[in-house]
Amino acid sequence: MALPTLNADTRVRAGVLEVACHLAGPVDGPPVLLMHGFPYDIHAYADVAPMLADAGCRVVVPYLRGFGATRFLEASTPRSGEQAVLGADLLALLDALHIDRAVLAGYDWGGRAACVVAALWPERCAGLVSVNSYNIQNIARAMVPDTPANEHRLWYQYLFHSERGRAALQQDRRALCKLLWQMWSPTWAFDDAAFDRSAAAFDNPDFVEVVIHSYRHRFGLVPGDPAVAEVERRLAAQPVIGVPVITLDGEADGVRPAEPEQANAHRFTGPRSHRILPGVGHNLPQEAPRVFADAILELIRR
Repeated sequence: MALPTLNADTRVRAGVLEVACHLAGPVDGPPVLLMHGFPYDIHAYADVAPMLADAGCRVVVPYLRGFGATRFLEASTPRSGEQAVLGADLLALLDALHIDRAVLAGYDWGGRAACVVAALWPERCAGLVSVNSYNIQNIARAMVPDTPANEHRLWYQYLFHSERGRAALQQDRRALCKLLWQMWSPTWAFDDAAFDRSAAAFDNPDFVEVVIHSYRHRFGLVPGDPAVAEVERRLAAQPVIGVPVITLDGEADGVRPAEPEQANAHRFTGPRSHRILPGVGHNLPQEAPRVFADAILELIRR
């Protein structure tokens, strides 16, 4: 049986990007933006998107900068992967699509973009579904070590800090990213076809530069894009999120261990429900699409 494919056949000029998007559902339905992570692509939502469209939602699934058919408009734009640009990209996309408010949902990089918009521009966020809870980086504390058990999960980030790591990603990005899929979702029995469907997105010409910058910037090792310096300054204050939120964790997440609700409670000042999914790893929307879609619909129907 053929795997479902999301066609990113809509191009939207938004901010510094031409964003490739998959659109589904009625244009007058409640808007939902589904944001993928690294190293994944829009097919993380191959099952979620049609569920939401069938429920009457206006669904937008964009490729992040450096992924798929999304392209920079200018060669001179820094190929930054920092959290501020991910949030700015999402905000610019909302503007370009003339969406005043939407439910924002995501994980990993995409979840970070959604958290940034929810925290800094709450009037644009009708509700938030965030995997790994509060996903805004505290760069000022990036050099404070975690427990040894958690440090070893970040080996790939430390690899990317070196030029050897850049060369490794450039040389065989598919093998490296497939290993991350396996390590981060140890209970998910994906096959080669599912991986290959997403891995095509890593052939983007800016993929390596954006990824390397992301994992160096979050440790304060490289400067950010001056165009978003003010956004980064605001994020350094670790702003709270006051919109309605459902946070999700996969109990089998191999990169971000599941945490109890109280671990991040002070970061959320609005209504929040926290759920831990047994037997689910890091790529939560692709591993548990029904749960993810239902969380979004729960926010819409409140």
